[in-house]
Amino acid sequence: MRFDHCSLRDCGIARFLSLLDGPWATLIVRDLLKGPRRFNELLDGLPGISAHTLTSRLRKFEAHELLTRTAYSEIPPRVVYELTPLGQSLRPVLNSMNEWALSVPDSTFDN
Repeated sequence: MRFDHCSLRDCGIARFLSLLDGPWATLIVRDLLKGPRRFNELLDGLPGISAHTLTSRLRKFEAHELLTRTAYSEIPPRVVYELTPLGQSLRPVLNSMNEWALSVPDSTFDN
């Protein structure tokens, strides 16, 4: 596999990063891989993320068809986020990232 410079359209890594940019993106997907989640469940599961950032990422994922947003007309209103099959297809990617990172010696992270 070659990783020469290429356009966004032709480079899988660039395409991946354009959809899952920033440190929160993959963590949001990680949490949604566990199953459907409500907004506050996601917010609580990601200490340090702001509601604004979470909302922005969820909207982007919905626009790119990585997840669905289902709003139930109840009182109080309930909104549930769930990965689409396209979003679910990220599971092996995140599993590989996890396995690789856990294989890196702890001393690599010591400063």
